[in-house]
Amino acid sequence: MFRTFLLSILLIAASAFAQTGAVSNPSPIAATGQPITTLSVSSDGAAQQPSALPASAGTQTAPSALVSLDQAIQFALANNPNLKAMRTQIEQNRAQEITANLRPNPTLSGDSQFLPIFQPSQFTSTTLDTLSQFDVGVGYLFERGGKRQHRLLAARDATAVTRSQVSDAERTLAFNVSQQFINALLAKSNLDFAQQDLASFQQTVDISQARYSAGDISEGDLLKIKLQMLTFQTDVSQARVAKAQALIGLRQLLGYDSVPRDYDVAGVLEYVPLTLRLDDLQAKALAQRPDLRAARLGITAAQSQVGLARANGKQDVDLSMNVSHVSGASSASWFLSIPIPIFNRNQGEIKRTMYAVDQSRFAATSAEEAVIADVRNAWETAMSNEEILKLYTSGYLKQGQDSRDISNYAYKGGAATLLDLLDAERSYRSVQLGYRQALANYMVSLEQLRVAVGTRSLP
Repeated sequence: MFRTFLLSILLIAASAFAQTGAVSNPSPIAATGQPITTLSVSSDGAAQQPSALPASAGTQTAPSALVSLDQAIQFALANNPNLKAMRTQIEQNRAQEITANLRPNPTLSGDSQFLPIFQPSQFTSTTLDTLSQFDVGVGYLFERGGKRQHRLLAARDATAVTRSQVSDAERTLAFNVSQQFINALLAKSNLDFAQQDLASFQQTVDISQARYSAGDISEGDLLKIKLQMLTFQTDVSQARVAKAQALIGLRQLLGYDSVPRDYDVAGVLEYVPLTLRLDDLQAKALAQRPDLRAARLGITAAQSQVGLARANGKQDVDLSMNVSHVSGASSASWFLSIPIPIFNRNQGEIKRTMYAVDQSRFAATSAEEAVIADVRNAWETAMSNEEILKLYTSGYLKQGQDSRDISNYAYKGGAATLLDLLDAERSYRSVQLGYRQALANYMVSLEQLRVAVGTRSLP
């Protein structure tokens, strides 16, 4: 009877402790529009509520350099070797513009005839002046149909397409860097939480040791609690490896020489509300996506190829002038030649390039549809991840915290079993890690929306 009464008193006291010591229930995201806050646990087991989820409280050695997301993207755009390799294509196209704008070289010809090579005795000035013939000529190919202008226009259009393709590669690289950066923030936050949870559970082990010394619990229960420490220590080790791997992957995107080996990421996992409408984002994407711009410029480039093919169907004029000296007299001759376009007027190439224009139009239409679909998919993903965050902030975060605090307080007073404590601890860890993952997923979905729209200037 007395034991039942004591148990009731302890449970009431634990409930009061949870209501006063735990954080208040955050308001729903949609109602406040404020950044989502999260729970962190101090070394004494009390709950705290920072303004945003820290990436790490950091008990490790301070890094030699902290890199923000904007800096990481700048480093990648400046130092990524794959992007550097692709940028050389622009210079290659500009070199092709030089080649396309070149005019034909003039030709110089000369000959001598009727030389008495096998009769050296007749190699006299009189023989050379009266019997031998000498010719010197200069010729030039006059291109008709504006071939040089069409070649230059086609080369410039190809360069414009390449520039847009490089911009699209930069867009993709910025997304990859952002995604890997968020993964590093998540790994850093999980490591911090694992270290805090380990320190908190160490206090539980110390209390259990004191209770065992006082005869309140059995040696078997004490051993179970000590064995549970292995789970927390393993979590710390796994979180440390996950963070190291995330930083290594990020460094590969940034360029190994752009950051020191022991660098770290700077930032927080936080919620930033999205204020733009879906229709506005789709319209913005149709105007700014570089891959769509490249597809549209591809139509222009294909049309310039049609003009070049038609120009190549025009026959060029070959004009030359010769000066001849024969039989003691000098004379000049003019020669003009032009192919007669009876059979070959470049009809096949003209037809092919016209079909290529149709192909580029279809490709541009497909690119537009892909842009709209990408934005819609990214939008739906962001909305779904936001709803998941609402589930956590609407009460599950506080319930997980309260459950652990009540079980911990009751266990210290002897009113809860070891299984109750461990079950509450597992639930708390699951909720906290799930919330961190949900925040990271939402941030990644925003990055997906940015890459789908083609600009980083979004909320």
